[in-house]
Amino acid sequence: MAATDTAIDVFQEHRPVLMGVAYRMLGRVADAEDVVQDAWLRWSQADRAAVREPRAYLVRITTRLAVDRLRQVQARRESYVGPWLPEPLVTDFGPTVPDTAEQAVLADTVSLAVLVVLESLSPLERAVFVLREAFGLPFAEIAATLERGEAAVRQLAARARKHVEERRPRFDVDPAQQRDLTERFLAAATEGDLDGLMALLAPDVRLVGDSGGKSKAPVRVIETADKVGRFVAGAARRGGGGFEFRLTEINGRLGLLALDEGKIDAAFQLGIVDGKVQYVYIVRNPDKLQTLL
Repeated sequence: MAATDTAIDVFQEHRPVLMGVAYRMLGRVADAEDVVQDAWLRWSQADRAAVREPRAYLVRITTRLAVDRLRQVQARRESYVGPWLPEPLVTDFGPTVPDTAEQAVLADTVSLAVLVVLESLSPLERAVFVLREAFGLPFAEIAATLERGEAAVRQLAARARKHVEERRPRFDVDPAQQRDLTERFLAAATEGDLDGLMALLAPDVRLVGDSGGKSKAPVRVIETADKVGRFVAGAARRGGGGFEFRLTEINGRLGLLALDEGKIDAAFQLGIVDGKVQYVYIVRNPDKLQTLL
């Protein structure tokens, strides 16, 4: 059965939600797009006259496909070189999500820190967490989506929420403070100002770099202000000052893109607690930077 204009319009209407589900499930834009494309193929071939709620139907298809894809990619990530971070995603919830509270929820559930924690959940736990916490679906609907009993889904939700709450860093989310510290961090780094960097870093700061073995980045997490400060200052010196830097919203928080001759070389984001930098996230895997421009 050929897809009609109506089928395309309905799918496009719900596509942002489907991408939101798939990206939170998989942490990679390319994987999420593949899943959404597969969902479109299923939708285009479905008996749409029998579908009473297209959004619920499409979310169900997308979630099941994402669970299957996650089981496949988790095996590949076991051999990943160095720390793994989600693929940075440029976000702007303002025009499409006018409610401030809903914006906060979406930003939190797509943050790098939360997505890192979600990596340690089972595929079913992750699906339940995403559908419940990010999109507020009723337990009965989640149970139907995953073909599990509602009591079992409630148990999965409680376990996943407890796991995430225990492990995710508690970052401050004040946009003005995020911008101020990001700009000061950039200025100190590019000037090679170690004392300036040290003044911004929490004593137990952690730097996590993701290169996938395809560019230069630490293969282990760097800890303590002294080691992180020296690494950042040294990396800035070696960079030679030829980079252009651009502030942009990444995964619901202000981040920083480093461009070399117009090509993105790295994406940075700071995790801030009590006015100090607690985490430095750096993504340099070129495969994860292609969608940022």
